[in-house]
Amino acid sequence: MTQPHPSPRMATLEDLPSIVSMLIDDSLGATREELTQPLPSEYVEAFEAIDSDPNQELVVVEREGRLVGTLQITYIPGLSRKGSWRAQIEAVRVHEAARGAGLGQFLMQWSIDRARHRGCRLVQLTSDKQRVDAHRFYDNLGFVASHEGYKLHLDES
Repeated sequence: MTQPHPSPRMATLEDLPSIVSMLIDDSLGATREELTQPLPSEYVEAFEAIDSDPNQELVVVEREGRLVGTLQITYIPGLSRKGSWRAQIEAVRVHEAARGAGLGQFLMQWSIDRARHRGCRLVQLTSDKQRVDAHRFYDNLGFVASHEGYKLHLDES
């Protein structure tokens, strides 16, 4: 019998080291994240900005006292699509030890339901072109790769 998934909750500052640990736990994250003690202040500043914005939700899933999943939802108002709100889902991670049990699918469906509840008419996400397994996962959830995404990295100076 499959164990039911724990309810997602909003992240707290105390969750930050575990969240960063999940972000760093892949080949792409390992090149851009930094897990030191103490955490770099940029993570704390970003967390505080997210936490204070009613259109941002940093979500975690905890099992047996350990964080096993996270993602961020940004609610975006817009004029296009007749003034529709959209939800942007980013930084989706499931801890390596919790993969393969449907937690990612559960967390994404929870997020889609949350977006619907907030009145969003569209849920969107981006996924690095190198994340082929993630693309298959999102395709299976009904997402369509309908756009080409672009980024412009700005200097840190």
